Amino acid sequence: MELLIYFNGKFVPKSEARTSVYDHGFLYGDGVFEGIRAYNGKVFRLDEHLDRMYDSARAIDLKIPISKEQMKKAIIETLKKNKLKDAYIRPIVTRGDGDLGLDPRKCPEPNVFIITQEWGAMYGDLYEKGLTAVTVGIRRNSPDAMPPNIKSLNYLNNILAKIEANVKGGDEAIIFDTHGNISEGSGDNIFIIKNGRIITPPTLNNLRGITRAAAIELAVREGIEVVETNLGFFDLYSADEVFVTGTAAEIAPITRIDGRLIADGTPGKITKKLMAAFKELTRTEGTPIV
Repeated sequence: MELLIYFNGKFVPKSEARTSVYDHGFLYGDGVFEGIRAYNGKVFRLDEHLDRMYDSARAIDLKIPISKEQMKKAIIETLKKNKLKDAYIRPIVTRGDGDLGLDPRKCPEPNVFIITQEWGAMYGDLYEKGLTAVTVGIRRNSPDAMPPNIKSLNYLNNILAKIEANVKGGDEAIIFDTHGNISEGSGDNIFIIKNGRIITPPTLNNLRGITRAAAIELAVREGIEVVETNLGFFDLYSADEVFVTGTAAEIAPITRIDGRLIADGTPGKITKKLMAAFKELTRTEGTPIV
């Protein structure tokens, strides 16, 4: 059966889920989205994801035409229509149809899409042996130019980083900001572990990740100190462990950066403990698909 896509209150086959070439989401990347996962019949941290999505929309003066509660019901219904219990969920709100100019006032009706589909572990067998990461020359957009906490449809900054990582043979990119501080990966937040402490950049220059927050909660629960502070190249290369977090990535270890082994080149004990704790959390927490 062809997947069904939610589109402005209706459920249409994937092949028919289309928008106009005049949609400013297509023309200019003008819109917002979220990436969410469902595990074993429960949607993980759905409310937190929707809060972030609606905050992103508010930041770009985009009025989502349905309420958070209606969006939540629509996501659950889309999962049910597609008979999915374990799924990746992508709600998208575009500015809608306008003209070829930039003015968003020319787009009277935003479009709402919800995609749900199966999507397994993003990094395959690399969770066991660890990712190879590379630092990239492309810099994260400055917060006073394009705030990274707006999860917009314009992901070209991240894509340029991913292209560079691909060329350099990395599984993931590590992006720095314009001040030389570590920002994040192309699609995930980054953490280092040094002398038993977990350290991660503050979220001014990177996305306020939902999985990031969960990892911090789990670490605190395990009695591990977590510090938010700026980090640089030296901190990466001298770390005892490095890992990344994201909805698609979940929690994934990095064991090599720029050709350098991290410690002994295998996933560390604290990272593995957090990976196991996160897996257990996703089994027990979530909004039921009923």
